[in-house]
Amino acid sequence: MKLKYESEYLQLGLKIAYYRKYRGLTQEQLAEKIGLSAAFIGHVEAPNINKAISMDTLFDIAKALDVPAHKFLIFEED
Repeated sequence: MKLKYESEYLQLGLKIAYYRKYRGLTQEQLAEKIGLSAAFIGHVEAPNINKAISMDTLFDIAKALDVPAHKFLIFEED
């Protein structure tokens, strides 16, 4: 992960957490739906951990949460 995109990855993780909670899922449940570990989801969502994800993973998360993938990529300016 490039540090110049740190803010975007932070916002992405927070959006994943928001939509996951909105759907009433735990990190474990989301992880099971997409075939990854709960620890991975925890790292992606954690504001103090810089964790990059692939587009494939983003698409899997978006599908599991029934949210259009582009909604995760709308970022607020600093």
